[in-house]
Order: sequence, then C-alpha cells, then structure tokens
Amino acid sequence: MENTTQLSQAIDRYLIYLQAEENKSPLTVSTYRQSLDLFLKLMHLESPDFIDKQAIRMYKSALHSYRTKTDHELSIRTKNHHLTILRAFLRYLIQEEEQDVYPPDRITRFKEDPRKVKVLFRDDLEALLAAPDVTKKEGKRDKAILELFFSTGLRLAELRSLNTDDLNFKTREISVRGKRGKIRVVFISDRAAEALERYLEIRLDHLTPLFIRNFQKANNVLPPGEEFRLSRISIYNIVKKYARAAGIMSNPSPHTLRHSFATDLLRNGADLRSVQEMLGHKDLGTTQIYTHVTNPQLKEVHRKHHDSH
Repeated sequence: MENTTQLSQAIDRYLIYLQAEENKSPLTVSTYRQSLDLFLKLMHLESPDFIDKQAIRMYKSALHSYRTKTDHELSIRTKNHHLTILRAFLRYLIQEEEQDVYPPDRITRFKEDPRKVKVLFRDDLEALLAAPDVTKKEGKRDKAILELFFSTGLRLAELRSLNTDDLNFKTREISVRGKRGKIRVVFISDRAAEALERYLEIRLDHLTPLFIRNFQKANNVLPPGEEFRLSRISIYNIVKKYARAAGIMSNPSPHTLRHSFATDLLRNGADLRSVQEMLGHKDLGTTQIYTHVTNPQLKEVHRKHHDSH
C-alpha cells in the first residue's frame, strides 16, 4: 500500500512485536502478514479506531464473497483463521499499545463442523508409498520422504529442516525441532530406516541438509549447501505427484500423512497422551480431533443407548 495509514503502521508494529517479543517463526509472521494484508485490502480502513461492530460484520461478509486466485471460496476454517488473527492484533493494541479499540472477544467465529480429519486408508497408503521409482535417484529420495512422513507424523516444515546428522540409525530416533522451538524425539520404522539408508547410499556429497535437489551439482559444492535443501513447495508437490500417480482420489497432502500416522497409532491402541507427545502438540485438545476418526464404534454405542432418551 503506497499511502501508509495509521492502521497499516499499527499492523507493521504488531508484526515486529511478534518476531521480537513473541519469538514467532518467520512462517507464522508471514501468515499473519498475509491475513492482515487481506483485512486492509478488503476493508480500506484508515485507523484501528474504525474497527467496530459494523466493520466486523462487513469483513465477515467480504470473507464470504472473497475468491482465491484459483477462484475458490475460503473454507470456514480459513475464515476463522483470519478472524483469530484479527482478534490477536486487537488484543495486542489493547495490551501493548494501550489503545482503546473494539474488544477482540466480541468478534465471534463462524460455526465449524467438528474437524474432519482426512486420512488415507491402508490400501491407498500402501499404493502411495510404493509409487516412487526406486531405480532412480530422485525416486529413492522421494520414497524416503514419504516413508518418513508416515513413520514419524512430522510436519512439512520439520521434515524439510532435517539434516543428515539428525538421524540416529542405531537407536532409530530423530530429534526434531518443532513449533516454538520445542525439541521432541520421533521414531523411525524399519521401512523408513531402510528407505533412508538406500537414499543416503546415493548421496556422494557432504552437504548438511537431509533432503536435497540437483544431486550432480551438489557433489561439487562444499558444505553446508543450504541452497540445495528441498523447498517446502517441492516436498508438498512430491506428495501430490505420487498421490496422483497412485490414483488416490482424496488428493492427500503431507499433513494427510501426519493425520494417517496419528490415526494408525490410536487404532492400534496407543494412548492419546503418547500420540500428543509424538506429534508435538502443545495442547491435548488438538490431539483429540483424532478420536472422532478412531471411535466409530463408540459413536454406535452412544447412538444405541443415548438417542432413545
């Protein structure tokens, strides 16, 4: 925006605060920036003082009619995500800048369906993991990525930031730096360990990142070789590509593999607290979304014995 308004300046200060005081990751800060930029674009307000009940109503209406570049509506979850960020911004203005602005708690979110967790059924999962052509170098790498996702339930950013020396094949463990810089240990299955070993055998370079592109070029570069690390979008696209190749209609993403990992553990009798630990969830509530998927039989019991009253 060429003409900086009081509102856009306040947003800039808030983003600096998130980085400096709250120690939010660059990814989180850029998500907040995109969301608040959207608010500026849709609302054309000069100052935070103009955010009132009427403005919030108009913003909600604008979110309903907003279309993405690919002409999609925003999901309810995304709309709520934007409202949550706006609330956090107003809370900052009240607490940190002592401004008298619209109370954030009066911004109500849209009603969401209970979170629908997309998971892969066993057959689809097997087809996905078998899709890479392991006679090729890229195929060996991609197989290792897919197996590792399912074996550990890692987030995309966590998998991307792994380095070769993070792996301990003896103990079959990896130390992962998760959200808010929290370290947790994840475990590698036999299958994932084998896929990783096969991939690392073809790596003739000495670069730091675990997953890289341009194997040929990488051989002639001195460590660390950060510029060879696979990007987030490349890893995302690898999952999409093999899902298409395996003919999986549900269009899974890396996060679907994380969901599948969690669901698989619970179906096999793991307790919720352990799964929370393995996924690196801060709150048990976040982990509880998986119980819907794993407990159809409980639902049935509830329906039989409860709905009749």
